[in-house]
Amino acid sequence: MLTERQRQILSAIVDDYIRSAEPVGSRSISKRGNVGFSPATIRNEMSDLEEMGYLEQPHTSAGRIPSHKGYRYYVDHLVTFGSLAQHEVEALKSFFSEKMQEMEQVIQHVAMMLSNLTNYTSIVMGPEMFSTTLRHLQIVPLNDRTAVAIIVTNTGHVENKTVTIPEGISVSEIEKFVNLLNIRMQNVPLLHFKSKLFSEIGEEMRSYVTGYEELIAMLNNVVEHDDENRIVLGGTTNMLTQPEFQNMEKVKSILDLLAETPVLAKLITGTPAGIQVRIGSENSFEAINDCSLITASYSFEGKHLGTVGILGPTRMDYGKVINLLDHLSKDMTLMLERWYK
Repeated sequence: MLTERQRQILSAIVDDYIRSAEPVGSRSISKRGNVGFSPATIRNEMSDLEEMGYLEQPHTSAGRIPSHKGYRYYVDHLVTFGSLAQHEVEALKSFFSEKMQEMEQVIQHVAMMLSNLTNYTSIVMGPEMFSTTLRHLQIVPLNDRTAVAIIVTNTGHVENKTVTIPEGISVSEIEKFVNLLNIRMQNVPLLHFKSKLFSEIGEEMRSYVTGYEELIAMLNNVVEHDDENRIVLGGTTNMLTQPEFQNMEKVKSILDLLAETPVLAKLITGTPAGIQVRIGSENSFEAINDCSLITASYSFEGKHLGTVGILGPTRMDYGKVINLLDHLSKDMTLMLERWYK
């Protein structure tokens, strides 16, 4: 348990380091009007905080920087949120006053806005792949070789894609295929759609549908396209502007991770509803062990639909990012309620 003085000093060090990206010394802390302790007292407390694992001393610098443990304590107990800046409020108002009809358009705009407001990397997942389920499937033949596949999800999202009908497959076989899928695949999460399609459903279709393997392959491409379009990034190269990421190998490993859609899906899902902050090694991928990831969920009628996230250095402006994501996720929830009601 930290004393009140230690809490004040840790908070001051984190705040200064977030602003300057330079190790913080006792003299600079003592000059802050809200601290009121001598440099000698601060030095002693900084040594104790370092010994307890809340601070680190980089190289031979006289100053200290927060450790991952220090950031965690700061986020859990010390961070202040304040009010959004005027330009942030105006950006949110402007965004939600625009007329957007498609969820993909919303996701693109949110990703761009978040990266611009924070100078970090934004990750936005669209109605959540892990909870979005199939409500209805329809395949409408246009001619002997071409059809439109229509997938309707439980969130009301409609996905259309033109597909090529396998040679020799009749309209009646397509109808049997679709009817069986609508019975057996309804309410199956889209994330598990393909695995279920190729396992239990495939075996069942062997007895009922001629050419079922070709039809499954045709539909597999439709669902795969749907998944990949659900995650959007903004400001992927913003890492290059941060002093912590001047090492090109480190940056490359982060950019490689951001290029993998399944990895991103795993990264920002599976967390409880609300605001979640994962600092450094709390993230499950080594490439971002020097980063912090803050996520917020948005919902409709109590159902988790998606996630917005910010990835940046552990020296992140936590108060600003948490405040911004909190406002944005609540506004997105209200927007979805207007759309679907």
